[in-house]
Amino acid sequence: MSSDVCMEDVRSTYIFGRELGRGQFGVTYLVTHKETKQQFACKSIATRKLINRDDIEDVRREVQIMHHLTCHRNIVELKAAYEDRHSVNLIMELCAGGELFDRIIAKGHYSERAAANLCRQMVTVVHYCHSMGVMHRDLKPENFLLLSADEDSPLKAMDFRLSVFFRPGEVFRDLVGSAYYVAPEVLRRSYRAEADIWSAGVILYILLSGVPPFWGENEQGIFDAVLWGHIDFSSDPWPSISSSAKDLVKKMMCADPKERLSAVEVLNLLTLLF
Repeated sequence: MSSDVCMEDVRSTYIFGRELGRGQFGVTYLVTHKETKQQFACKSIATRKLINRDDIEDVRREVQIMHHLTCHRNIVELKAAYEDRHSVNLIMELCAGGELFDRIIAKGHYSERAAANLCRQMVTVVHYCHSMGVMHRDLKPENFLLLSADEDSPLKAMDFRLSVFFRPGEVFRDLVGSAYYVAPEVLRRSYRAEADIWSAGVILYILLSGVPPFWGENEQGIFDAVLWGHIDFSSDPWPSISSSAKDLVKKMMCADPKERLSAVEVLNLLTLLF
């Protein structure tokens, strides 16, 4: 597949354990290195599910991007990649705390200070990715893992399958992402890297309130709500949330991407406010 991938059987090096998660293209397992006994997560992608050239290119690009973004404290580290006749296997650091999505469901919503701490880590990832010429394009709570079960566990971004390399000012037109988090300009099929900030703003809204800012009976209904652009700041718990927190969400979710805050501006505001 690429020079970054070992063309050998992953099971000669790792012992496969229980299933950790399942997605559209692959299953993630707990694996143990046979020699060191160190545990990792292995995302196993069945090659039979990669039915066209685009699917293969997505996996190839994901491996390239994860190698490119290595050694950032808030990004899941890719340790190795293996390919055999049946599957592509990505060996990644193990994040025992599970998905941020599940933590939000369990908590309901976060305090402003706790939400700001999580948002800071997410936007740090966005800033780093953009500085390295990468747009994530699928930021959502399901794609952030917690390193441990601790309340203050660091966040780790994962799943770069939809991510792309970009040049400053480059415009993209393919419709990608997840319904609740997709920026309006993505739906209009003309967007730049600012779309990642919108998605991070949606996550901040959810962290503070426990519910998404846009709702619909189906995917098209959600898309229509995103394009309509009305954001509810009147329902509970918004009346008890500070105006500065609401203002930050509004600026991250500005409908005009040219007026939207940059990652650096978000980080500066978070430092000033919290």
